[in-house]
Amino acid sequence: MADTRSTDAGPAAAVAPSPTHIPEGFSSRLYNEDLAPAEKRDWGVYSLFCMWMADVHSIGGYTFAAGLFFLGLNGWWVLAGLGAATFVVLGLMNLTGYAGQRLGVPYPVLARLSFGVLGANIPAIIRAIVGIAWYGIQTYLASFAVQVLLLKMAPGLAAWTDGGLLGLSPLGWVCFLVVWALQLLLIRRGMETVRRFVDFAGPAIWVAMLVLAIWIAVKAGGKLSFAFSEKSLSTGAQVREFLAVVSLTVSYFAALLLNFCDFSRFAPSRKAVRIGNLLGLPVNFIAFAGVSAVVTAGTFAVYGEFITDPVEVVARLDSVVVLLIGAVTFAVATLGINVVANFVSAAYDLSNVVPKVLDFRRAGLVAAVLALLVMPWKLYGSPVAINYFLGALGAFLGPLFGILMVDYWVIRRERVVVAELYKLAGDYTYRSGVNPRAVAAFAVTALPTALIALVPAFTALAPFSWPIGVVLGAAVYYPLMRNQPVPGSVPGAPDEHAA
Repeated sequence: MADTRSTDAGPAAAVAPSPTHIPEGFSSRLYNEDLAPAEKRDWGVYSLFCMWMADVHSIGGYTFAAGLFFLGLNGWWVLAGLGAATFVVLGLMNLTGYAGQRLGVPYPVLARLSFGVLGANIPAIIRAIVGIAWYGIQTYLASFAVQVLLLKMAPGLAAWTDGGLLGLSPLGWVCFLVVWALQLLLIRRGMETVRRFVDFAGPAIWVAMLVLAIWIAVKAGGKLSFAFSEKSLSTGAQVREFLAVVSLTVSYFAALLLNFCDFSRFAPSRKAVRIGNLLGLPVNFIAFAGVSAVVTAGTFAVYGEFITDPVEVVARLDSVVVLLIGAVTFAVATLGINVVANFVSAAYDLSNVVPKVLDFRRAGLVAAVLALLVMPWKLYGSPVAINYFLGALGAFLGPLFGILMVDYWVIRRERVVVAELYKLAGDYTYRSGVNPRAVAAFAVTALPTALIALVPAFTALAPFSWPIGVVLGAAVYYPLMRNQPVPGSVPGAPDEHAA
């Protein structure tokens, strides 16, 4: 079979079979239609921009942005740190996005380049576990927000909060299952439904947030104080906190930095990725952080205290209509970030493990069921689970990003034989399907990164665990692989064999 080539517009259709056909030479252990290079390229600038709005405009995103203003820095310095961070994220996200757009493959298939066609399940499963756990937690947080607002609108529902099963009250279960089921509707047509949803969700949440900001600014009489913290920091402490703002903001996007190619693979051109990211990250995130700051500052003027939780802000309003709009908005916002940051990746990652059995839709259903079975309300309420289990897994994302990016951009210089990514005996088989050098580099660098993130003795370095992990992963992997032959780049080899 001819090699699948890639141009700026995406790979050729050589790997686009009929629904029941696997291309000659490809393995059913590595291939299904959802993992194949994308043919349909309809995620243009607007869809990518909306994807970032859906990811940023969430309860967690609001609370995270508002919380940065309490580190002790002047508000303008916080915004400067956010601005610097989002441009760093933009550059890093373009690295992942360009690779996905050029090759047309999702994250677990891209990971086959460095970890091997079977070894890629290591980074895929790690990312899947993180995604499933946070998928459940975000679903719970959205359902809890809906429950709080429902009780505010209809106090009689309080009778449904008595008793319960497995840690949730009857009303809690109803709210959770409704939000959980709504998310399942988004997999009916796979990524096409996801695209249509984020095209709606991102702008809709912006409108709701702007209305909230204007309302509270008017209620405060325009008297907004951005002196969120009474801390007095030395120059050295201010520099450290500024760098912490930058690092924490970059780390906030750590999961999507790995799997943004799940979305960019559907982009029609590299230019679309670049412009969509520019609008969705620096422009959109800084503006959203500014709105979060305005609302938080307004809460002090109106209620006498700073409130960083938007659910609590809305719950204090007297209008039933506003409360209803708030409940719907928070549900949509959480659906948006959950689908973008957690669901899509988990679906692809699980599909990669057994592609013959799990396509994107089935894998998404499995992920949703697992997210329910872990009882995320208990997971969220356990400091041990959040700080140690999920914290350690989150720290692993840095080394993985470093390894994948140095492999694609530095070692291979974008030269990839796409068809070989779907063959058990091919250019990316390494040793029985696993690249021991990549596994060793990850194992060696993941441990110190996790220690930095979790051990109290390294508290000062904890905000920088992700970038440290990236540098360590890249620095260890590069010397292990730099002298290894790269498919498609052997001297004298015809260029047509490289993507």
